[in-house]
Amino acid sequence: MQLDPDTCYSALLTRDRRFDGWFYVGVSSTGVYCRPVCAVRTPLKRNCSFYPSAAAAEQAGYRPCLRCRPELAPGHGVLDLSGQLARAAAALIDQGLTDPAGLSAVARRVGITPRHLRRIFEAEFGVSPVAYAQTQRLLLAKGLLTDTTLPMAAVADAAGFGSVRRFNHLFRTRYGLTPLGLRRTGGACGQEDRLTVSLAYRPPYAWRQMVDFLARRAVDGVERVTADRYGRAVAFAAEPGAPPVTGWIAVNHDPERHSLRLTLPPRLARHIGRIVGGVRRLFDLDARPDLIDAHLPEFAAEAPGLRIPGAFDGFEIAMRAVVGQQIGLPQARVILGRLAQRHGTSVPDAPDGLRRTLPDAATLAACTPEALRACGLTGARALSLHALALAVAEGRVALQPLAPVEPTLAALQALPGIGDWTAQVIALRGLGWPNAFPAGDLVLRKQLGLARPADMLAHAARWAPWRGYAAVHLWRRATEGETP
Repeated sequence: MQLDPDTCYSALLTRDRRFDGWFYVGVSSTGVYCRPVCAVRTPLKRNCSFYPSAAAAEQAGYRPCLRCRPELAPGHGVLDLSGQLARAAAALIDQGLTDPAGLSAVARRVGITPRHLRRIFEAEFGVSPVAYAQTQRLLLAKGLLTDTTLPMAAVADAAGFGSVRRFNHLFRTRYGLTPLGLRRTGGACGQEDRLTVSLAYRPPYAWRQMVDFLARRAVDGVERVTADRYGRAVAFAAEPGAPPVTGWIAVNHDPERHSLRLTLPPRLARHIGRIVGGVRRLFDLDARPDLIDAHLPEFAAEAPGLRIPGAFDGFEIAMRAVVGQQIGLPQARVILGRLAQRHGTSVPDAPDGLRRTLPDAATLAACTPEALRACGLTGARALSLHALALAVAEGRVALQPLAPVEPTLAALQALPGIGDWTAQVIALRGLGWPNAFPAGDLVLRKQLGLARPADMLAHAARWAPWRGYAAVHLWRRATEGETP
C-alpha cells in the first residue's frame, strides 16, 4: 500500500480517526511509532516516517507507543478487490492460524501458493507474513500484559510463543523492556476469574441499533442481550479431531474510548486471537463509517455509524438463514433453541443462563433429516439444512470472511432449497460482503414500494458498493416484518 507523506501528516495533525489503523507514524526523535490519533504532542514532519502496518514500523526499528497503544488500532475493512487476498491472510494470522499450522496453511486457506502469498503480502503490508505474524503475537502479548492479570506463562501461551524464555527474549529485543517491566509500568488491571480486552473501532458506532438487531434474534440459552451487553456461549474445535473448546463471552460498549470491551474466562486465553476475530466480525468493527455514511446520506443521518451484524461463525448465519425461510422470528428462535438443546454443545459454568451452543456443521451433517424435522423444521428445510451442513463439513462450501463471493454464492445456490435470498443473507452476514443485497426480501420490498427483484436491484445500484449497509438501514426502518 502506497502512503502519501503529506496526506498522512495532515491526518496526524488533525488526529483524523478515519486513518486509524490504516497507517502508523514512526518518530525518529523518540524511536517510537504511534497511531495517527495519538494524543501526544505532534512531532515535526521531518522526524516522521509512515508505515502501512505495525510490523513494518517495528521492522524499521521503532517501538510501540505506550500512550496510544498500536495493538488497539482497528483493522482494515474490505474496500476493494486490491489486496483482498493479503488482507484475508492477515486476518487468518491475526486469529492465530500460524500457530501451529504454519504459513503454508494460510496460503492454502486463501487459495494461493506460499511464494505468491509472500509477494502480495509484502506489497500490501510492507513486511513478510512471518514478520507480520511475529509482530501480531508481540502486540497481543503487550495488550494482555496491560489489560489483564494473566501470569507471564499464560500470556506467552495465549500469544502463541513456544516458551516463556523465547517470549521474554523477543519482547526485550523488540521493545527495550521486559514483559514484567511493561506490566509494572502499565499497572495491569482486571479480575483473576475473567479477562477483559479492548477492541477499537472507528466512530461513530450505532450500538443501540446493533443490540436491538441481535436481541430480536437471540436464541434462549445460547445468547443473552440487554441494552448494554451482549453475551453468548461459544464452542469451537481448536484442533482437528480434538474435543471442542467451550466457554462464554460478553461484550460491552465503551463509547468514550471508541471501543468494545470483550470479557471471557481465563481458560479461553490461548484462543483469544480466534475469539477476537469472531467478535470483530460479529460487530463489524473494521468498517469505515466515514466512507459508508458519506455514500448513504439518506440513511446516515438517522443512524450514523450503523454496522452490519455479522457472524462469530459463518455456518451459524447460514443455519439461521435456512431455518428462517418464510417464517417469523419468534418461530425461528424456537426451532434454533431446539437445535441447540438437542444437538448443541453444553457449556458449563457460564453466566446469565447461557447453557448451550448452536450445533456446528459436522454435528448436523451427522444427523438425519428426520432428526432435524423433529426440531420443528419442515421436510424441505430439514433436507436443505442437512445438505448445507454436509457441504460445509466436507469443505465443498467455505463460509469464512473474505471467501470468494461469486463462487461461494454459486455453490450455495446449487444446494437444495437455497435460493438467491438465502445466499445473499449468508454473504451479507456470514461472509461480511458489504455489497450483498437480498432483493427478494419482503421487508425490503415493502420499504421501497417495489414488487420485482429486478426493480429492487436497479434501485439499489445507487448504493453500491455498500448495498448491504443500505439493507440493514431499511430493516431498521421497518415497523413490521422480520428478517433472518
